[in-house]
Amino acid sequence: MVDVTKWPIFSLMGPEELSSIRKACVFGSSANEAIYITSDDEVYVFGLNSSNCLGTGDSQSTIVPKKLDFLSGRKVVSLSYGSGPHILLATEDGELFAWGHNGYSQLGNGTTNQGVAPVLVSANLLNKKVTEVACGSHHSMALTDSGEVYAWGYNNCGQVGSGSTANQPTPRRVSSCLQNKVVTSIVCGQTSSLAVVDNGELYGWGYNGNGQLGLGNNGNQLTPCRLVALQGLCVQQIVSGYAHCLALTDEGVLYAWGANTYGQLGTGNKSNQLSPVQIMAEKERIVEIAACQSAHTSAAKTQSGQVYMWGQCRGQSIVLPHLTHFPCTDDVFACFATPSVMWRLLSVVCGCLCVAFGFPPEYDDFLTVAQSLKKEFDNPETADLKFCAEGKYIYVHKAVLKIRCEHFRSMFHSHWNEDMKEVIEIDQFSYPVYRSFLEFLYTDNVELPPEDAIGLLDLATSYCENRLKRLCQHIIKRGITVENAFSLLSAAVRYDAEDLEEFCFKFCVNHLTEVTQTAAFWQIDGYLLKDFISRASHCGAFKN
Repeated sequence: MVDVTKWPIFSLMGPEELSSIRKACVFGSSANEAIYITSDDEVYVFGLNSSNCLGTGDSQSTIVPKKLDFLSGRKVVSLSYGSGPHILLATEDGELFAWGHNGYSQLGNGTTNQGVAPVLVSANLLNKKVTEVACGSHHSMALTDSGEVYAWGYNNCGQVGSGSTANQPTPRRVSSCLQNKVVTSIVCGQTSSLAVVDNGELYGWGYNGNGQLGLGNNGNQLTPCRLVALQGLCVQQIVSGYAHCLALTDEGVLYAWGANTYGQLGTGNKSNQLSPVQIMAEKERIVEIAACQSAHTSAAKTQSGQVYMWGQCRGQSIVLPHLTHFPCTDDVFACFATPSVMWRLLSVVCGCLCVAFGFPPEYDDFLTVAQSLKKEFDNPETADLKFCAEGKYIYVHKAVLKIRCEHFRSMFHSHWNEDMKEVIEIDQFSYPVYRSFLEFLYTDNVELPPEDAIGLLDLATSYCENRLKRLCQHIIKRGITVENAFSLLSAAVRYDAEDLEEFCFKFCVNHLTEVTQTAAFWQIDGYLLKDFISRASHCGAFKN
């Protein structure tokens, strides 16, 4: 979650307007356009309106947000922008909308007429559910829920993957060696395209003059080619800058390749790399990487929350990853990228806005409700209740617990024995786990290593805290290793966390040889072991 007021274009909006924003994206050649979605799924735009990219039906710029009535009530799940700019937007129902610059048919409507308002892209996508979109400079891609990739628009370098360099006026399925593959993620560089498939393999096509396809050469590719340099690795996340790429494996290892004029590869020099090279090897596990096709900036976040940046940073060339004070990779692009666009569609939190709105200095120490709650957690001076776990006290407030948690609401309203106590003993969970749970009720955040997150997942399941359960699964996914993978799989099965179970299972299959040599694998109960072997064999894990 991030505060949009770090982007100057949002600085004219008042607190009430800002508080309604749930998702946002700043885009454009000078970061002069923005789109945001409110809590009631209304879509608003404002800014310069280059090439009709605001979709308001006219070519007028607007400093006042305008609602796109055509998209009203549609839940946005993916959004991307090109250099024209043109916009692609996918909804929860799998519909795809496009508008803006269309000089190369990048809107997919079969024409080169500017798209002054959002139009449903339906050619060759009937009965297809689009889940993700990506824009290059002037080409477009869409991923369906069945793992198919469609591409269209400018194709001078083969970035559409059709086998030719003729522009593609409507969506066309990218087949060739992706024909029988299930794609899970797509990204675009300016004139290149990349796709990750479900077994972690990475494919690239299009312009390769700087080595951004990672194939060991600089020849363009008209159809998808597998990055053999990453063979044996399972790519979990892929991002693309203007002409460079970053890939993150499921073990938290980071690779970079392509253009390096500004040091955006983080290798310590400015030499292009035609093949992937590992960077930040001496750092802790990486959990997130960031880049976008309109900038030469790179960023990464570690498991402990440290954020690094490198590449073009406000005119400077930072050739090695530089540790920042930022809490998230998005802040790197707000403060240091050129232009200061957003690298993804953001989920937004509206924090204290005193400085943003120029309130007098005496108001700078004002605390929001959220900040005040966080400050009072585990404060014995204001608490009216204590929990004791492993002999250690945790100080809380009954009212907060009742407001935030159904379990405590029942406890303090239903004449449970605990309702009359000043100290409640906890023997089912460890002190770190229970303290983290109570802190979550005050802050909405969890900071635990993945091994402790298993215990918190158990608690979340017991207390029917579904949001906390999802958060625990996210932490565990980011902390999975060969050594703990089978233990985490067992925990996912035990706590009925289906998404986490599938993630851990795939990790175990992708690292089968190493996982089967760990102590955790042989300490597991017989039923789970048999089930794993059966499922893995059906996936072809034991084929020669």
